[in-house]
Amino acid sequence: MKTRHWTQSSLHRHIYRGMLSVVLVLLSLSGAKAQIIRDAVSWTRTVEDNGPTEKTIVFTATIKDGWHLYATDLPAGGPTPTQLIVDKLGGAELVGTLTANTKPVEKFDPNFDMKLRFFSGKVVFRQKIRITDAKKFTFEGAIRHMACNDEKCLPPSNWEFTVQVKELGKLSEAAPATSTETPAPQEATPTVGEPSADSATSAPDTLSADQGMAKDAVSDLWAPVIPELKAYGDKALTQADGSLWMLLVGGFLGGLVALVTPCVWPMIPMTVSFFLKRSKDRKKGIRDAILYGISIIVIYVALGLAVSAAFGASALNDLATNAYFNIAFFLLLVFFAISFFGAFELVLPASWTNKMDEKADSASGIVSIFFMAFTLSLVSFSCTGPIIGTLLVQAATSSSGILAPAIGMLGFALALALPFTLFAIFPNLLQSMPKSGGWLNSVKVVLAFIELALALKFLSVADLAYGWRILDREVFLALWIVIFTLLGLYLIGKIRFPHDTPQEKTPIPMLFLAIASFAFALYMVPGLVGAPLRAISAFSPPLSTQDLNLYKGEVHAQFSDYETGMAYAKQVGKPVIIDFSGYGCVNCRKMEASVWTDANVKATLDNDYVLITLMVDEKTALPETIEVEEAGKKVKLRTIGDKWSYLQRMKFGANAQPFYVLLDNEGKPLASSYAYNEDVPAYMDFLKSGLAEYTARKK
Repeated sequence: MKTRHWTQSSLHRHIYRGMLSVVLVLLSLSGAKAQIIRDAVSWTRTVEDNGPTEKTIVFTATIKDGWHLYATDLPAGGPTPTQLIVDKLGGAELVGTLTANTKPVEKFDPNFDMKLRFFSGKVVFRQKIRITDAKKFTFEGAIRHMACNDEKCLPPSNWEFTVQVKELGKLSEAAPATSTETPAPQEATPTVGEPSADSATSAPDTLSADQGMAKDAVSDLWAPVIPELKAYGDKALTQADGSLWMLLVGGFLGGLVALVTPCVWPMIPMTVSFFLKRSKDRKKGIRDAILYGISIIVIYVALGLAVSAAFGASALNDLATNAYFNIAFFLLLVFFAISFFGAFELVLPASWTNKMDEKADSASGIVSIFFMAFTLSLVSFSCTGPIIGTLLVQAATSSSGILAPAIGMLGFALALALPFTLFAIFPNLLQSMPKSGGWLNSVKVVLAFIELALALKFLSVADLAYGWRILDREVFLALWIVIFTLLGLYLIGKIRFPHDTPQEKTPIPMLFLAIASFAFALYMVPGLVGAPLRAISAFSPPLSTQDLNLYKGEVHAQFSDYETGMAYAKQVGKPVIIDFSGYGCVNCRKMEASVWTDANVKATLDNDYVLITLMVDEKTALPETIEVEEAGKKVKLRTIGDKWSYLQRMKFGANAQPFYVLLDNEGKPLASSYAYNEDVPAYMDFLKSGLAEYTARKK
């Protein structure tokens, strides 16, 4: 039988490609979906009877795991705080303001460049009122609030309420009539915010909101088009969250990298040979090897479940923005990297391994095989520990639910267990396995460089959380440039570490890998002066932290009003792209920085479309409150942001941002919608499909 022998250079090529893939997957685990989210915060209301004239309205907010609700007192120019809106108040007066029963968490938010306060889990708000005339009592209003998670924010929304007089309990018949019916002491609309001036650049003042548009035409523009979008196969409205699949794939790639480390690779032939030789029956040997692989999977999945059980779903999501945790993990990754460079060896206490060996020797059958698998897990910790730690952290902070760490570990364990089972079934493949040698240490060193790059990502999160500004974008990029330059020098043999074997000549494949590493470092250099660097925009700090920015390729919307923009587009004969965005939308900024800055995308948006950006968190008050019916309930639209948020929900069936939809001049969709996806070619295809359909309808 002809066998295949792997050379050191070919191993480096395949291993390096695999490690680059796992890094990109680990840093891009979470996806975005655009269906309507209605259960981020649920509200209930009761009335406490404090006396004949003193009552307390109690509002209880139950916040979904992974989400948070902003507090009542936030700095001006920030997100929407939780606030009481009074539409009608008669026969009573407010006493004090809306007050929470617990102290909020306070953190620096780099998106708003300010410290913000918010609640998680459950919080109770109280508003005291004094009854002045029970016979004329009326109290109608809403709780305006805004909810966010670590990926996105929902538009501000109102929870409407009406307090009936019968809920007030015992009332005094002789209450002092200091007021029979008072205007709302708190404004019926939220405080007008600052950002409206920045929402978009106004188009030529040739059209007003009503010019050339009859009332029925405006109604047609608001007509729902959800069935039409779905007819296009709209993935943004129908897709399930694929982030768990990405976690599984990321874990599997991490397991493949772990296989080619010095702690695991030599164990494969020894373990397989042991199972095949200890039993005269080959079928039993194969069965034992399969059980060994299953035991590995059980051990690592149990580890993932243990992490979930120890922290809980809410705490796991909070880790994503917890500065202390990110600093700790930054230090841990640096510690692992120093170990991989060869400064010292990481080993678990020998007593642990000896104990597992004793258990494996004394036990029999399945129990013995399980303890053998556990021994492998302990022995290989010095190599697999950093990979497992990175996977667990990415899974825990991915907003994919409480099972995310277990899914990540399942993928890792599948890759780790596969060769033990595969080689037991096909033992001849063992002959083609490359022998252990110095190349295994090279894998560890390359991993060390990658660990350093990953560590900076976690330090960046902490830096942004506290507003230290020690790791601004240009500093981050400079460090990555140095790291990948040094990696390139290592690959061509110019840098050697304590456990490396001498290398007299540089293999050709290694040279090309080094060229790739050098090229990546050079690619990042323009970012030092503000280039968007789309390939790593999700990893590096936001462009707003950059001190020197010479790049002027931004795209600006022509309109910030739907009806006005649609009328202008009809006049000039162009299709429309609606951009549902928000001031606090992180993914919106990423799309603007990584997709809209592409030369082809920018040219298409500027020349072929009328771009209308609608900010769903715009705080400017409407001239008058609009009352609509939605999902069987009456909803009041008080701000411009309320209006655009309602348009997105009612017409397009979505409420997450960013959300892009292409329309003809009658308000009908030209293609499926587009949500958060930084794939520039896919976005160009999206724009081109709309142009082609618009042209076809014009014929």
